[in-house]
Amino acid sequence: MRRLLAISLVAVLPLSNISAAHAQEPAGRQEAFASAAAEFKVPQSVLLGVSYLESRWDAHAGQPSSDAGFGPMHLTDAAAYTSANHHDGEEDARGDDSRPLPAPAERPAPADLPASLRTMERAAALTGESHERLRTDDAANIRGGAALLADYQKALGAPLSDDPGQWYGAVARYSGAEEAGAAKFFADEVFSVIEEGAERTTGDGEKVALKAVPGLEKIEKWLEKLGLRGTRPDGVECPASISCEWIPAAYQELPDDDYGHYDLANRPVSQKVDYIIIHDMEGYFLPSIRLNQDPNYGASWHYSVRSTDGHIAQHIKTKDVGWQAGNWYINAKSVGIEHEGFLAEGGTWYTEAMYRSSARLVRYLALKHGVPLDRAHILGHDNVPGTLPTTVRGMHEDPGPFWDWAHYFQLMGAPLHGIGGPRSGSVMIKPDFATNKPYFYGCDRKNPEAACPPLPSGTVWLRTEPRDDAPLVKDIGKHPTGESLYSVYDHSARASTGQRFAVADRQGDWTAIWYLGQKSWFHNPAAAPTAVPSMGLVVTPKPGKATVPVYGRAYPEQEAYPEGVPYQAVTPLQYTFSAGEKYTLAGPAATEYYRAVTFDLADHTVVRGKTRYLQIQFGHRVMFVKADDVRVTFSG
Repeated sequence: MRRLLAISLVAVLPLSNISAAHAQEPAGRQEAFASAAAEFKVPQSVLLGVSYLESRWDAHAGQPSSDAGFGPMHLTDAAAYTSANHHDGEEDARGDDSRPLPAPAERPAPADLPASLRTMERAAALTGESHERLRTDDAANIRGGAALLADYQKALGAPLSDDPGQWYGAVARYSGAEEAGAAKFFADEVFSVIEEGAERTTGDGEKVALKAVPGLEKIEKWLEKLGLRGTRPDGVECPASISCEWIPAAYQELPDDDYGHYDLANRPVSQKVDYIIIHDMEGYFLPSIRLNQDPNYGASWHYSVRSTDGHIAQHIKTKDVGWQAGNWYINAKSVGIEHEGFLAEGGTWYTEAMYRSSARLVRYLALKHGVPLDRAHILGHDNVPGTLPTTVRGMHEDPGPFWDWAHYFQLMGAPLHGIGGPRSGSVMIKPDFATNKPYFYGCDRKNPEAACPPLPSGTVWLRTEPRDDAPLVKDIGKHPTGESLYSVYDHSARASTGQRFAVADRQGDWTAIWYLGQKSWFHNPAAAPTAVPSMGLVVTPKPGKATVPVYGRAYPEQEAYPEGVPYQAVTPLQYTFSAGEKYTLAGPAATEYYRAVTFDLADHTVVRGKTRYLQIQFGHRVMFVKADDVRVTFSG
């Protein structure tokens, strides 16, 4: 359990001081910031800057964030939300059928929630607002955030100054961090926004602007008064500009020649890292980390990112292999990053602080390991293929449709751009995240059939015909005998931001792509496009081949295996594609199998074959084809 900040809070403001607050509700969000700033004597630039780092000024239809924060000021009420970690379920996180599944481990008991996940309680006491209004009313929520900032400023003994620089400590405190590096990262990002200025139209159409304050001087002495702990040890693999600490995952010998719960390796000497996998925890930061410290737990990952402030814990060195993606081929060639939060239940958005910190980590790792900054190599867990026909159905769905891939890549310095003209032979999915609000159900665990509120999303639905009421396309691996679902947890008929597909047809405002062996239509009007041109290489069956199999891993041929290393069968998945269909090419895939079934690194072997594989975007998940089965052409 993290210790709570050892700073006393000042007395609750008497309600008589705020009785006029409801006399006239602000007309819009910009006015609400101005009103709350004046009421609590907080510089408007500071209030706007903090809100931008928390929510980019969005209200998110009153839905909680990934750590149960609400509204533009991200007031947290996590005590009302609990969920199971997403590693519980059908998927074997190791994804290697050559090693038996581990016995299920007992889950730790729920821990008390830290004060950083209960800020709504204090905001309610300071403002007299109910939790319901703080969750659902934008102006009330902004008042709550302003009251907290003023409260933190007074607790520090700092002045209620018009100078934004004097508020550096209170801003750092607002992050909820108990680590000095995390609080500093949050405050520095807020003050960077204040100094540069920002403006945007939120998902619900509110225009908000923060005028730049050039030459801003941060008074960092107030951060020192918070008494936070240092965390960054030598050797942690993170960029210097973010907050990182080392909390090692368990690596331990167990009875019956078993061990847990990652594998030693020597990457990139033994194998190149080709992928970075983005997960969400379906749980909170500390309980999830405790699972990573349990050698009996059958999953592990390299990094965890906290939602409130972007603080990062590294658990496994990137040279070693985590059991995280449910596909051993991908695991052996990837780094896994878990993000605090929930795909849908209890959380339908992610904080700006987490996006920024995670994006810097991904860019750092990508440059270190030579991983391309594109959606064929920066994968969601939901983009990782099953290993065998029997494992396809149980693969995980995180981080889900509410992860803002376009913004994430913008923060990495690798924005997702279109290439080519309007009749290009391939497209990149790229709807406007703020205004794209497709129908989903399943966000409410208590009422799982209820529609989710209209929320920004980076995904589009794929249909059998170019009309809104046409059925969704089918995924025979996910639903062998049934229809695709509109569930927030089902991606069977969805294409996601940054993914590239070959164009199959166009009719009016509709575009068809090749997807899972089908011509799949999505609404793509010229006035509000949901995809951009994307020229590049595509694959199609070689002349004379009626169909081509696809694979979930690029394993070597039998002749490549040395004596003592059991052959891993090259088994196609249940999908094929036919002559005339085209799929975008991401590049060659290394033909490798990492044999690692013992505690001793000396027993581990990399088997390399001569069969050539290519990685393609086949559906929502990437897959592989044998190069000898296909012809590579330019999409034009």
